Amino acid sequence: METASVLLQSRTIPFGFNLKCNQNVSCRHFNKQFQSKGFYSHQCLKPIQNPSSFSLLPSPLHKTRTQFFAPLKCSFSDIPSSDSPNPLLKPFKNLSFDSVKSSLSELTPIKIVKWATIVSLGIAATKWTVNLAFSPFFWMYFSWSWLFWPWFVAIALAVYGFYCFRKHSIGEASIVEQLAIVTSVFAWLTLVPPAYFNGYLEGWPFVFFFVYHYFFFFNVSVRKRLYGDYYARPHDPKWDVNPPKWYRLLFCVGVMVGHWLAAFEAPELHRIPGGWSNVGVWILIVVTLLMQYNSTLYLAKYSEKVVVPTAVVQFGPYRWVRHPVYASTMLLFATYCLALRAPLSLMFVVAVCLMYYEQKAKLEEVLMVETFGESYLEYASKVRCKFIPFVY
Repeated sequence: METASVLLQSRTIPFGFNLKCNQNVSCRHFNKQFQSKGFYSHQCLKPIQNPSSFSLLPSPLHKTRTQFFAPLKCSFSDIPSSDSPNPLLKPFKNLSFDSVKSSLSELTPIKIVKWATIVSLGIAATKWTVNLAFSPFFWMYFSWSWLFWPWFVAIALAVYGFYCFRKHSIGEASIVEQLAIVTSVFAWLTLVPPAYFNGYLEGWPFVFFFVYHYFFFFNVSVRKRLYGDYYARPHDPKWDVNPPKWYRLLFCVGVMVGHWLAAFEAPELHRIPGGWSNVGVWILIVVTLLMQYNSTLYLAKYSEKVVVPTAVVQFGPYRWVRHPVYASTMLLFATYCLALRAPLSLMFVVAVCLMYYEQKAKLEEVLMVETFGESYLEYASKVRCKFIPFVY
């Protein structure tokens, strides 16, 4: 039996060890095998008596600085090693001409048309998305800061708002999801229409985006002030007075159309004058916010769980109009149209609100008369204006 000696040298102290076998030698790093007969020792060494043993014998050699790689891990193996399977080739392991032929024979004209349509739509959608993403006209910018206004953000916000609204309709929406509903609606009322017609945003759309949030969160803030949280309390469902669903849907569509008409009718945003010419608009904004807040606060003080009234409220804004909450909402929409210099849209939005709130107020007053009787009739005879002061 022949003895094989492998010489491995490092930068410091070179050493050697003996390998003796007549089997295959396996180097793990290279995953290769070679016969030990091809090795010859650099110096005479005693043969190893046990052929199956592995011995590491240091041998003094010349201390020369040589450039060798780090020592390799070597081992004996009686079983020839096989290449490890490639995971990328697993799907094609059982692929054969017969399998392809059988799959093609199962195709029907309907399946061919279906898959051809899917592939065509995928290619078309990919091409449209790539062209749109690299189109300079796809992006809308803010003229003040040159910050881009991406359409896909507004669309994604709308989609997420619909998703949250569906959860809200079944009573599963969280506070964040309810906020997402409100934010998506206000974005498509105050930001998206002017951005679409002008190509940029500045001035009043930003102001009213935050004013709308502040306005419609007064009811929530009053609930927080009275109960310490933002959640509605269970109450008698008879006080959830609303017109039919189709009527409410028409109202929502009318308000949305009115805001888009205002953005279409208005001049370009940079042509809307600023400075002292907008003092009247700011006064209307302050009056609207104060009117909404005081109406909600007085109504909550004389109501159970902020919804069920316990007395006929005759203080604050209720001294001038019987439904100041609805009046402040109409005033908010009218102020938005006035700020954009869109008088025709202002009249349209006010007409839509009057038609809806007239029906809603009629249902509420019937319930108030049934609950408080002569007390509410006396109040209605004294305060004859429903929404607009001095307009009966």
